[in-house]
Amino acid sequence: MPKLGELVEKVRSKNAGPFWVTVDIFCGRPDLYELVRTSLPTSLVARIYGADEGAIKRFEIADLNVVKLSFPRPSVQGTLKDRDMHGAALAVLIDEMEL
Repeated sequence: MPKLGELVEKVRSKNAGPFWVTVDIFCGRPDLYELVRTSLPTSLVARIYGADEGAIKRFEIADLNVVKLSFPRPSVQGTLKDRDMHGAALAVLIDEMEL
């Protein structure tokens, strides 16, 4: 099975402030957008990131062929427990996921 990152144009994660992280999935084409939108349930994202499913904010932007997921950071940015100051490494967990 192909990995998500092999199908879409880009998967990116970044800070959305000191308490939140956002993962953007740039699908590039409407058919890939539909595939990602329907194959990536919020419950799976919650399991992958160890987040509470109810806390995840999901934005499906059909005009841009983008699925955006925001969730609370595992630890506040810049604290001693923070292992990824910019939230950039978290994209790999979705990028490497098989669809």
